[in-house]
Amino acid sequence: MATFIISLCAILMLTTVSGLICRKVQLPEVIGQILVGILVGPALLNVLHMSDSLSLFSDLGIIILMFLGGVGCDLQLLKKYSKAAIIIACMGVVFPVAVMGGVSLLFGFKPIPAAFIGVVFSATSVSISVAVLKEAGLLDSKEGVSILGAAVADDVIGVILLSVMCTLVNTGSVDVAGLGMILLKQVLFFVAAAVVVVWVAPALMTLAGVLKAPSGIAVMAIIICLAMAWASNLAGLSYAVGAFFAGIAVSNSDYAEEADRYIEPVGDTLFVPVFFVGIGLQTTGVDDPKMIVFIVIMTILGVITKIVGCGLGGRMAGFGGASALMIGAGMVPRGEMALITAQIGFNEHVLGSEYYSTIIFIISLVTLVAPLLLKLTIRRVPGVGAVDGVAGETVATVGTTEASEISETSETSETVSAE
Repeated sequence: MATFIISLCAILMLTTVSGLICRKVQLPEVIGQILVGILVGPALLNVLHMSDSLSLFSDLGIIILMFLGGVGCDLQLLKKYSKAAIIIACMGVVFPVAVMGGVSLLFGFKPIPAAFIGVVFSATSVSISVAVLKEAGLLDSKEGVSILGAAVADDVIGVILLSVMCTLVNTGSVDVAGLGMILLKQVLFFVAAAVVVVWVAPALMTLAGVLKAPSGIAVMAIIICLAMAWASNLAGLSYAVGAFFAGIAVSNSDYAEEADRYIEPVGDTLFVPVFFVGIGLQTTGVDDPKMIVFIVIMTILGVITKIVGCGLGGRMAGFGGASALMIGAGMVPRGEMALITAQIGFNEHVLGSEYYSTIIFIISLVTLVAPLLLKLTIRRVPGVGAVDGVAGETVATVGTTEASEISETSETSETVSAE
């Protein structure tokens, strides 16, 4: 316990300093937090390690971060762009599986491990993007909700692919009945989530408001959050999915602002920094020359495949060039979902210990680059940053008047507001 407490003190102190530095040089704070983990972890100084207690705090950080992302998300906008989110997610899975799996074969991996590596990098951890979007005030933008929606769809696809891979490894064939059960669980979860969002959560939040118990609104919101996180995990999905829908459910009540006001400081000051530092703590050094080349190539591909795949999906869904690029960048982070998938691959003996640490290193590097890319692409979106003259868009921004983004496909032309 004493070791955990002093480790937590060190993490909070170092992330506070890194946050000040990042704000000074105009970088997303999550970059500084991940770098803190790399600096003090096994990769460099080796003075701090991921313990069970820190891992628990890290998991709670993911849950709270995704819950707050849901609270800040516009439900109507999420519904509007749900079809776009599915297209983006599908394209964002196909590219990494095909390209990164194929490149792994070229490096001498056998077909099953190579395919598994492709599946690892098909996973998106939108928790990192949520932090950047919150910082930029863009969680409820059309790009923001598309990224969030696509990440949920990506999670569902990833779980199915992971199940296919595991049954192939264990039995040499695909267990159709097992996959059917997984799909049934997920369908039941989403049906239950819809009921909670529309009826249950608003009623519970109203009850908490009427009772006027001390911190009753915040406590009820946390209960809903944890219960839905548990339910999503029971359905084979990540805790993050349930927490996100819990946030959506609370946002559909009259107490969303109050819940956000009480819960956000607790998450941002305690749990969320541990999550980002934990990514860095799980990074280990690699000294094999062949593996270093593999790491460099796969890190670059890890970024490119999501930007191209999800960006192309965004264009197919009718977004303009700058918005599609921002969506692609927002889907780049791998984080906890890729780490979990890699861990399963290691446990199932698909990935050897030497390859497992290499994959973890690549996940960390890609995740570290992602927030910076997202911030850079945000600046290019009309009404947010500098005006981008992408082919197929005509943008006019004057003072605080409207900015129009006209895509090449007339069916998907839309008007967006720019401040």
